[in-house]
Order: sequence, then structure tokens, then C-alpha cells
Amino acid sequence: MIGSFTPEIAIIDQNILTAVGMKCILEEIFPDILTRLFPSFESLITDTPDAYTHYFVSAQIYFEHTSFFKEKGNKCIVLSAGESKALEKITYLNTYQSEGQFIRDILDLHEKGHAKHNYDKRDMPQRKDPDSLTHREAEVLRLVVKGLTNKEIAEKLNIGLTTVISHRKNIVNKVGIKSASGLAIYAVLHGYIEADCV
Repeated sequence: MIGSFTPEIAIIDQNILTAVGMKCILEEIFPDILTRLFPSFESLITDTPDAYTHYFVSAQIYFEHTSFFKEKGNKCIVLSAGESKALEKITYLNTYQSEGQFIRDILDLHEKGHAKHNYDKRDMPQRKDPDSLTHREAEVLRLVVKGLTNKEIAEKLNIGLTTVISHRKNIVNKVGIKSASGLAIYAVLHGYIEADCV
């Protein structure tokens, strides 16, 4: 489509596991983005370094190339390994924590950080609202996010196992997410569950 805009996010981190994990989480939250991975600052520079909506960059690379990333202002989020003292005046995410806490921190950055750091919400892509979930699908989603198995959900809701499986398929079809962590993010972003329940 002519004139359509696909937000692009750059992840610059020499740790490939951190970069791939970050990419997966971001793409589950914002399926309409394009995420590019760069193992070094040099690989970013040889690409189109100024074309990105946001830059998620390792602390080491950030401090080695501070002038470039400071220019980006609130578009730059530093991926730290717990070194929060050195990053007090910089927007950062601690990558050395549980998946649940990391997801909560991303959601917090998305929901509250925009106003706190004068982000323009139009810079961050928003998930399109799919067909809304039925009351029963919402109940199943909440229990899936809490870690219950299909059998446990069936017992708790007093419904058949095949009914639970059918509801889960409907949820996946409506929201376009299969993984438990992706469903947790979706549930929090759409008000089906509180972030501290994940």
C-alpha cells in the first residue's frame, strides 16, 4: 500500500540471545513493527542508522558511542545487565531478571514511560484491536496466563476439555498470538489481567 508506514526498531546488542529474546517479545506486543538485529554499532552504521523509530542498545555499545545515541533522545532504550546506578538519567530495561518482570517493565515503559519521558505515542506502534473476546474466552485467557493446564481450566470452569481447547483456538485466531508469554502481554495490554498477576 502506498504511503503506509511500518515502524522499524533496531536492537543493537552483541549478545545474540538477548537480542533475539527482545525481538520476540517486541514482535508479540507490536506485530506490525519491523525489528532489525545488529550485533555491533558498526553493523548499524553500515545500514540506515537514522531510520529507526526506537533503538534498544546494550549498555556497553551505548557507552562506547554515547554521542550517537544521545542524539536519539527518548528513542533510545539501553539494555542493561543490572547496572542501574550508571543509567539513572537514561531510559533502560534490565535484561537480567525473570521473564515476567521483564515483560512488566516493557509494559510499564510503554504505558507510563511515554508521558514521563515525553515520548510521542504515535512513535510506538499500537496493536490493532481484534474481534473482542467472549466472556468465556476472557476467563480461559486469564487462567492460561496464570499457568493452568487445559485440564485444570476445564475443572475450574466446569466445562469439557474439548471446549477449553476450542476456546484457546478461538483466542489464538482472534489475537494472533500462540505463546504463553505473548498471551500474558496481550492480556495485560487489553485489561484482561493486571500486570502484577503475570
